[in-house]
Amino acid sequence: MSTLERPALTELADPAILPNPYPVLAALREASPFAEFDGAFVVVGRHADCSAVLRHPNASSDRTKSLLAPTVPRRTRQRPSFLSLDPPDHTRLRRLVSKAFTPRAIARLEPRIRELTSELLTAAGAAGQMEVVSQLAYPLPVRIISELLGVPVDDHPRFAGWSARLAHSLQPGFGLDSAEAQARAEAAQVASDEFAVYFGELIAIRRAHPADDLLSEMIAAEDDGERLTEAELIATCVLLLVAGHETTVGLISNGILALLRHPDQLALLRANPDLAASAVEETLRYDAPVQMTARVARGGMEAGPVAARDGALVLLLLAAAGRDPEAFADADRFDMRRGATGHLAFAAGPHFCLGAPLARLEAAIALESVARRMRAPRLNTGSLEYKPNLNLRGPDRLVVEFASLSAA
Repeated sequence: MSTLERPALTELADPAILPNPYPVLAALREASPFAEFDGAFVVVGRHADCSAVLRHPNASSDRTKSLLAPTVPRRTRQRPSFLSLDPPDHTRLRRLVSKAFTPRAIARLEPRIRELTSELLTAAGAAGQMEVVSQLAYPLPVRIISELLGVPVDDHPRFAGWSARLAHSLQPGFGLDSAEAQARAEAAQVASDEFAVYFGELIAIRRAHPADDLLSEMIAAEDDGERLTEAELIATCVLLLVAGHETTVGLISNGILALLRHPDQLALLRANPDLAASAVEETLRYDAPVQMTARVARGGMEAGPVAARDGALVLLLLAAAGRDPEAFADADRFDMRRGATGHLAFAAGPHFCLGAPLARLEAAIALESVARRMRAPRLNTGSLEYKPNLNLRGPDRLVVEFASLSAA
């Protein structure tokens, strides 16, 4: 373990570092792993250590079992998704959901993703500029996952506020006092309750009248005679709509920003559209849309040379791991030709992101389309603003100007 002086974790919550948190993350990585609060809190930032923890059989995703878990009033306890469950419950739910979320089903979405991406780009063509987040990165994944679930198109805008409140609740509580933490939990609970009412009604409709959509398939999915309960269906729908599109918004925005800041890479992608998938993998490594996650040590475990005692909360700095020079050569350089396999942006082990194939496909089509169709694109640097979210990273506003837009 490094003996170098390390920054305080609370520095990550400083809005001033949102444009570039990576120097602070690098210093935390070099000092990691380290324990605080008598071993009840362990910080891990090195790639090898993060990978090992994510795959460790004693690493629990149920953060309510942490020694540091806050006491949350019953009225603000959100419905658990399978992201916060451990085997065997997690295994059963994931197996049931995956039956309706197969690679074949995702591949069938490619023509629709391309069609929608083309529509969104064309709509911005006449203006000679595009606000990437609101005009492409947000509407593309939210419309695809909504269509996949069978949500009527008129209801798509209703999810924006709900999703933002729930995504904000995923923020680590660095620097929050109890009142702020409670307010955040209550706002998320209201959004969760509104989601639940909406999907409860939609589930009832689909039970009576199944359609050709993911929700109907999840209702019908069966494994050894077991099906998803209504509560499990609702929690899964919320997860897919929030985690399934909020992270993809960041991935697309971060990827386009990286290409604009690296004109050689943008030119390379324009000349070689087949590199789009590689551009996505490099974005996931270089500027991950999910910057950190956590596990709880059950029965104790080792995080590198540091012992995490039973109930310790283990914070995994995934974004720091993505730039670990011991795992990736010249790690602070954006280079889609490196073939960035082995990154942890989608986690690893039993909780590897179920929606990774869809996110990869949407982002690859978006990046390739921007590179191919925009002529002389340039970043409007004054437009760049980041979301006030240190975990779900991405611009809140990002304007790209261009000379013209080629035909689809």
